[in-house]
Amino acid sequence: MGRPKTKIDLVELEKLYGLQCTDREVAAFLGISVKTLDRRKKIQKFADIMEGGKARGRVSVRRMLFAQGARGNVAAAIFLAKNLLGYKDYFRTEHSGPDGGPITIEPAPELGGLTDDELKQLALLLSKTERPRKG
Repeated sequence: MGRPKTKIDLVELEKLYGLQCTDREVAAFLGISVKTLDRRKKIQKFADIMEGGKARGRVSVRRMLFAQGARGNVAAAIFLAKNLLGYKDYFRTEHSGPDGGPITIEPAPELGGLTDDELKQLALLLSKTERPRKG
């Protein structure tokens, strides 16, 4: 016989997945276990409702993002340009030495051949000195 089948409100299920809730959040909201949710995912109608909710949620987010970009929200426009148009942040490129290791920097002759430790101490000293203020 087994246990009676747990009733799941499919309208609520679709709304929750539309909000991009995790399986754990959906299960908690519906008062069921994640295990039950996983078993129900194997039923095609149930899986279709979940995927439909997720897709509508993504479309809703995309619609809002496009509207923000169209209204002049620079962050939204940059995000869309990078993610949809393939634009890149060329100023954030990381460089590395041979085989991905660190880049070796030789001391400049005009600095009298200072060691790395001496250069670090000099940089620290210079950062602590008071600079003349502009204006």
